[in-house]
Amino acid sequence: MASSRQPLRRTLAAAVELRPVDRDLLRTLLRRQAATVTVVTAPGLAANRHLPALPPAGFSATSFTPVSLDPPLVSFRLDRESSSWPTVARAEHLAVHLLAAGQQEVARTFATSRIDEFVTHRGWTSGPFGVPLIDNALAVLLCRVVRRIEAVDHTIVLGEPLALGTWEDDDPLVEHRGGHTTTFGPWPSPW
Repeated sequence: MASSRQPLRRTLAAAVELRPVDRDLLRTLLRRQAATVTVVTAPGLAANRHLPALPPAGFSATSFTPVSLDPPLVSFRLDRESSSWPTVARAEHLAVHLLAAGQQEVARTFATSRIDEFVTHRGWTSGPFGVPLIDNALAVLLCRVVRRIEAVDHTIVLGEPLALGTWEDDDPLVEHRGGHTTTFGPWPSPW
């Protein structure tokens, strides 16, 4: 059986054209990876002697990923040129919302730069630590920020989930090829 696989591997390897990676080629490739649409929110911050007050922040983050189960850790990344970065850079707590299939408008609002998302989208409440919580999300993770790791022009934020909220077992909103779609349930079992 192993010998029958060898010609297939050579055929597949020969069919893949390897090219130097540039920004546009990488972006095209990454658009092919389907990801649950998540919105990260952080509370507004009061001014102190050295730093100005900051408004609450909210943004779409397709880079959300679990990191560890023990201890529980999740991560996302954010461009430091983002209008949300000053708030996220100082926030001690934040929330990650996994959006449900019907929340395309919420996703569009929080993916739009340089607007007040919390005025545009009114379906939210203030949660623990003042973190804005978006209504009707598929799931919400309230997190304590444990580390920020600089990665060129982005920062990877590690969060420790402190609380988890889930609603109905619905399909997630998925980003794929630059648009929104959803899952269609499990594949039927062949057995």
